[in-house]
Amino acid sequence: MAKYLLLKHYRGAPASVNDVPMDQWTPAELEAHIQYMRDFAARLEESGEFVDHLALAPQGTFVRSDGEGRPPITDGPFAETKDLIAGWMLIDVESYERALELAGELSAAPGAGGKPVQEWLELRPLFTELPTVTE
Repeated sequence: MAKYLLLKHYRGAPASVNDVPMDQWTPAELEAHIQYMRDFAARLEESGEFVDHLALAPQGTFVRSDGEGRPPITDGPFAETKDLIAGWMLIDVESYERALELAGELSAAPGAGGKPVQEWLELRPLFTELPTVTE
């Protein structure tokens, strides 16, 4: 089994086929989209391929240490995940091909007008072992 992270983006990926921003969807369209995600996760839970998923709030801050005894530094002049990543799903599947299949299915969640969003999802494998570094 291999774990993959499916990332849903606000922007930064190519436009989806049904490219109507979520803030312009009706409440019924939004609920249908969320229900599709719940049903998809429940089906993967039954098959043993589901690990976890969450939608992310739009708020967020980059933070780094500025040295011992100094307050952390926040934000900066760079792209932030609060502007890019809308949510994620972690799956545990037998193969890369299965991960692709599930990502394609998740991309078909309904959007505006009840039509599939056909959004681009980022599929990222998780390390199962630390990479070997050679000199």
